Amino acid sequence: MIARAGAGPLRRLVVLRHAKSAWPDDVPDHERPLASRGRRDAPAAGRVLADADCLPDLALCSTAVRARETWELAAAEWGTPPPVRHDGRLYAAEVADLLEAVREAPAEAETLLLVGHNPGLEELVLTLAGDSLDDALDDVRMKFPTSAIAILAWHGLGWESLGPGAALLTDVIVARGKKSRGEKGHHGRGR
Repeated sequence: MIARAGAGPLRRLVVLRHAKSAWPDDVPDHERPLASRGRRDAPAAGRVLADADCLPDLALCSTAVRARETWELAAAEWGTPPPVRHDGRLYAAEVADLLEAVREAPAEAETLLLVGHNPGLEELVLTLAGDSLDDALDDVRMKFPTSAIAILAWHGLGWESLGPGAALLTDVIVARGKKSRGEKGHHGRGR
């Protein structure tokens, strides 16, 4: 894996946008659950991370229901899920809030998973990536859909030193699960 030069061990920040959510009537945004497609895609995200040998040492997850469900379904695909911290700051967060939460991660966590929402996650990836492999940055600029995963690599002694342009965006993957027989497609609002 290629990463930008720097002091300290190779660290990876794995950014996962929550899976597709439902829009039930009279349910506050924070409480919206995953849609059936999201319940298929979240485990696929977990499998993608396992296949890429990119399992986290620690997860930071928004307190929103759709983010927590994404985390639970993705982590269920791993033998031993890492600890998770549910952080209210990650809900509807801007880049500064996301970066503050990341910078508080312990130095022992060399791979950190961040589960949250757009537009903050997309903006965070674009802020932290000084460069990318292939067309990964262009992919994020074009669209960072639900269940999208961005993997950022950098060298650092601790998370507190992660800053704008410090990381290399090594991969962008959109995890999709397969529909079961008889499952109908649903066209709804996206966010």
